[in-house]
Amino acid sequence: MRKFFTLLVLALIALTPAMAVEPDELLDDPAMEERAREISKQLRCVVCQSQSIDDSNAPLAKDMRLLVRERLLKGDSDDQVIAFLVERYGDYILLKPPVQSNTIFLWAAPIIIFLLAGVMAVLYLLRMRRLDDEMAD
Repeated sequence: MRKFFTLLVLALIALTPAMAVEPDELLDDPAMEERAREISKQLRCVVCQSQSIDDSNAPLAKDMRLLVRERLLKGDSDDQVIAFLVERYGDYILLKPPVQSNTIFLWAAPIIIFLLAGVMAVLYLLRMRRLDDEMAD
């Protein structure tokens, strides 16, 4: 039983995401570092595409993290830092893209898929009921 728990703990440790922020990137001011981390969690790594720059080990993600910290040290607000990076890399780097004419399908797709699945389920159930009625006759 002890071996099982040891293996379970090791498996859980292996599944936790590794933080990619390196010690040389950290800011001296804890409040400023927290702001940088929060901004980094909102931005997509353009190399990894499914990770934030806070989680990514890609060299470009490191450059982006350093850029976030540099802009914060210059006195930019969080929104200004994000706007700067969006201007440089495009809306794609936002993990939560804005609702615009070119992204409306991204926002509407889950609702459309859910509604289509519901309609298909209702049609399927009605068909099964009709087949059961025909077999009963």
